[in-house]
Amino acid sequence: MKKLLSVLFAMVLLFGMMFPSATIFANDATTDEYLVQFDGNVERGILKAFGVSNNEVLHTFTLLSVVSLKLTEQQAKGLANHPKIKGVEKNAAVQALGQTIPWGVPKVQTPEANNLGYTGNGLKVAILDTGIDRSHPDLNANVKGGFSVFTDSANSDPYYDGSGHGTHVAGTVAAVDNDFGVVGVAKNADLYAVKVLNNSGSGSYEGIAKGIEWSIQNGMDIINMSLGGSSSSSILEQFCNLAYAEGILVVAAAGNSGNSGGRNDSVGYPAKYNSVIAVAAIDQNERRASFSSTGPAVELSAPGVSILSTTPNNSYASYNGTSMASPHVAGVAALIWEAKPNLTNVQLRQLLQQTSKNLGLSSQYGYGLVQAATAIQY
Repeated sequence: MKKLLSVLFAMVLLFGMMFPSATIFANDATTDEYLVQFDGNVERGILKAFGVSNNEVLHTFTLLSVVSLKLTEQQAKGLANHPKIKGVEKNAAVQALGQTIPWGVPKVQTPEANNLGYTGNGLKVAILDTGIDRSHPDLNANVKGGFSVFTDSANSDPYYDGSGHGTHVAGTVAAVDNDFGVVGVAKNADLYAVKVLNNSGSGSYEGIAKGIEWSIQNGMDIINMSLGGSSSSSILEQFCNLAYAEGILVVAAAGNSGNSGGRNDSVGYPAKYNSVIAVAAIDQNERRASFSSTGPAVELSAPGVSILSTTPNNSYASYNGTSMASPHVAGVAALIWEAKPNLTNVQLRQLLQQTSKNLGLSSQYGYGLVQAATAIQY
C-alpha cells in the first residue's frame, strides 16, 4: 500500500511539473493593461492558452492585429516569447501637455497677484489693433465684443486677424488659464477687438481716433495701442485726451526706433502724448531691447523680447517689439484695478509709476518695470 501511494505521489509531482499553468496564471495575480500585436491575424486561442478570459480582452483593433487586454506580468512575458506574437507593450499612461507661462508673465508679478486673488476679472480692455481671432481656444472665453473701422469685406470683421498682430497682443493681455497653450497677464479680463489696422497691419490716425471713440462710447476701462506713427496729430491727441478725461487708462507702445546707444528721442505717437502711457521693451535680463524707442516720454517698461503668445488658427508664436511690452502693462493695470476698484485712472497711473522696479535711465526705462503684486499691496 505504501508503495502504491509513493507511485501516485510521484505522478502528481510529475504532472505538476509538466503543467504549471494553473499556478502561474492564477486569477488573483496583479494585472496591468497591455497592447499585444499578433504576427498575422488575432488568434483568441493563443490568448486562451495563456489563461486570458474574454472579460480580460478590452478592445480588438481593426486596422492592425492588436488587442488591448489585462495580463499578469508572467502572462505578458509568456506571450512575448510566443512565435506568433509580434510585440507586447504595457499600456502606458499619457497626459495633456501643460500650459506654457511666457517669461514676461512672472516678470511683472502676475503669479503673486493671482495668489492674492486677482486675475483682471470684470475689467474691459480694448485692443486697438489688427483684430482678434476669437475662435482661438486661448481667447474665445474672454473676447466679449468688437468693432472694425473698415467697411470693405476683407477687413470689416473685427474677429478676423489676417496679420496676427492683434491676436498676439490680446493673448499677452488675457489668454485664458485652461491647461494648454499660454496664459496672459490678466487671464480673466474682458477683451474687445477694435480693428483699426487692416490685415496688412496698416491704418491711419483717423482709424485710431474712431477706435478710441468707440472705446469711450462702449465703456472700456483700458485701451491698448500696440501701434504708432512718427508724426503728431492734434485731433488724435484730443481723442486720447478725451479718453483719459473719461476715466480710461490709455497705454501704447513707445516704438521700435531705438538704437544701441539709447540716447535719441524716438518715441512715436500716440505714445508720446501726455495722456498716454508710453511703454518701452526689456529682455529677460531686464535690459532695454536695442530697438526700444527712448526719450523723455518713456513712462514704464515691460517684457518685449521673444514673447510667446497666441496667433490666428489656434497657433502660437514669439514676437519682439514694444508692441509686446504695452499689453503687459495693460494686463497689470487690469489686475491692480480689480484689486483697487476705487482708484481713478489718474491714481492708477501714479501707482504704476510709484511701484515699478527701477532699471536705469528714465529716458530708456521710464519709472521702470511694472510690478503687479507690489502695486496691489502698496
